[in-house]
Amino acid sequence: MVLSLGKREFDATDMVIMAIVNRTPDSFYDKGATYAFDVALERVDQVVDEGAEIVDIGGVKAAPGDEVDLAEELSRTIPFVTAIRERHPELIISVDTWRHEVGRAACEAGADIMNDAWGGWDPKLAEVAAEFDVALVCTHAGGLPPRTRPHRVSYADVMSDVLEVTVGLAERAAAAGVDRRKILIDPGHDFGKNTWHSLEVTRRLPEMVASGWPVLVSLSNKDFVGETLDLPVDQRLTGTLATTSLCAWFGAQVFRAHNIAQTRQTLDMVATIKGHRRPTRTKRGLA
Repeated sequence: MVLSLGKREFDATDMVIMAIVNRTPDSFYDKGATYAFDVALERVDQVVDEGAEIVDIGGVKAAPGDEVDLAEELSRTIPFVTAIRERHPELIISVDTWRHEVGRAACEAGADIMNDAWGGWDPKLAEVAAEFDVALVCTHAGGLPPRTRPHRVSYADVMSDVLEVTVGLAERAAAAGVDRRKILIDPGHDFGKNTWHSLEVTRRLPEMVASGWPVLVSLSNKDFVGETLDLPVDQRLTGTLATTSLCAWFGAQVFRAHNIAQTRQTLDMVATIKGHRRPTRTKRGLA
């Protein structure tokens, strides 16, 4: 299936980077480094230069914290989407939100993707995606309300639950009118899961790929990497890239990431080993 995002189309062998740009003062990774408007715009310029095809704008951090009401989320995201669209007319813009009101305003400002990281908590978000003919990410979040952490969560079979939820959300979105070429599914690493669960869905990612829906993974510096290696957030890049390599080999197509240059090199290497990309140069043993 061809994946259609914004003005671009991607084949199943294409590996696409979605760069994270958080307009929040308290994000778990950058601690508000891109909260300031001008700094965030500079960050967009940087990730585009480093090889990101998509930027994902978030106005509310996923973890618990200070309340961010609708008005505040709108003020953090919509003017920024407008500025990016003017600055980068061809860039694919994603907005990470569970609120359909934010989704609607973002689409009106020029967004191309609704990244519903909380698994259909607001079912009207899919309707907005259909109305504006934009893409939708359908995520497994274990049924938890937005901004809540998992606590002693259990599954009889975590991947079966992931497949049932994400494929169900994808089919519901298609039935609501979202173009099937614009729907992605995301296993939701760390969301509604402990570390064992996230490791298992990584091992079993081929089962998601086999569903036929394009798979997005959000692995960057996540807690399951930190707990596996016993490392703090700022030391998880190597573990993240190792997991990225596996997911790429298994067939994931879109990679949501903080460290763009390193992720681009990792994906290019995997794509070349798989035979989907030519080496940049091949002089060794030939000169």
